Amino acid sequence: MTASNEQAPAGPDPIPVFVGFAHALRAAGLRVGPDRTQAFIDAVVRLGVDAPDHVYWAGRATLCSTPDDIDIFDRTFDHWFSDRPIPSPVPVQAPRSVAQASLDEADDASSGAQILIAAQASDEETLRHRDIAKLSAAERVRLSRLFAGLHVATPTRPGVRRRPHRSGDVDAARTVREQLRHAGEPGPIRFRRPLTRARQVTFLIDVSGSMEPYADSLLRLAHRVLAGAPHSTEVFTLGTKLTRVTVPLGLRNPEQALVAAGEAVPDWSGGTRLGDMLQEFVARYGQRRIVRNAVIVIASDGWERGDPRLLGEQMQRLGLLAHTVLWSNPHSGKTGYSPIQGGIAVALPHLDKLVAGHSLADFAKLLGLIADA
Repeated sequence: MTASNEQAPAGPDPIPVFVGFAHALRAAGLRVGPDRTQAFIDAVVRLGVDAPDHVYWAGRATLCSTPDDIDIFDRTFDHWFSDRPIPSPVPVQAPRSVAQASLDEADDASSGAQILIAAQASDEETLRHRDIAKLSAAERVRLSRLFAGLHVATPTRPGVRRRPHRSGDVDAARTVREQLRHAGEPGPIRFRRPLTRARQVTFLIDVSGSMEPYADSLLRLAHRVLAGAPHSTEVFTLGTKLTRVTVPLGLRNPEQALVAAGEAVPDWSGGTRLGDMLQEFVARYGQRRIVRNAVIVIASDGWERGDPRLLGEQMQRLGLLAHTVLWSNPHSGKTGYSPIQGGIAVALPHLDKLVAGHSLADFAKLLGLIADA
């Protein structure tokens, strides 16, 4: 391959293009981190962004760790920068004297770092709204790190006990005692309010074959909530069996928790009988706080292999027992989607809310609905 003398056309700021090229290399398997990306941008800025051979050799020098990386780098470079040929290695020449950069160029490096940080933030925001089922393996790894940034707020409910407060119901006993303490003279009126307690949140996650692209992320979401409220959160999986995975998901490390939960689920990526599973769930836990006055979150696409009428009956029972029933559907919110599948159609009248569930941004909205329940 021969180096191209063609000058790159003038256009908008090229720095985001170079940042995107570094991200493409990381997705292709190269170990490209923020430090290598910054070094690449600094090298290109110093050599000049107009010459493709400068961009190529700056990238090879800063983004390739081993000789095995060169083939992937060449293919990605050729694909990313259109059809320009990849320049051939330059002949070995006598050493040249290189002028040291002045301290005034530190401002340019600082500006480049700010642009890089802004580009990375924009890339993360785009990733938050991507459909999880369409992400590559590298993008899923990046997305898994973003779950730690989700805000979890526990829903509350009024308790039986009351405590003194500056407003609320009149506390007759304390008011009378206050007046007796002052020999019957009128005194201030005392008030009290009910104590608040954490409301139970129970996840029912469909792990059937049609939900396989989303099941891992849904379990990560449940792990995030469980870590924030371990005493008021329960997690079950639905498939051909009902499986409680609260204990394995209780591990602090999310990766270890997901591995443990996966080993505990015997019907991963199998069929789904939502009606039968909900019937078993309500029969076993319907009179316990796992269901009664709890926030129930069902994560499923609504495909039902069993009788949809049974699912409708169990959803009605669940709606009468629970405080709030939310259904997160990965297809809801997408263009052209309509809840006409047998399962979701019979469940819809008994739901408090049907929400989208195919991206991290949708999960953040779901957590907001849980907190406001």
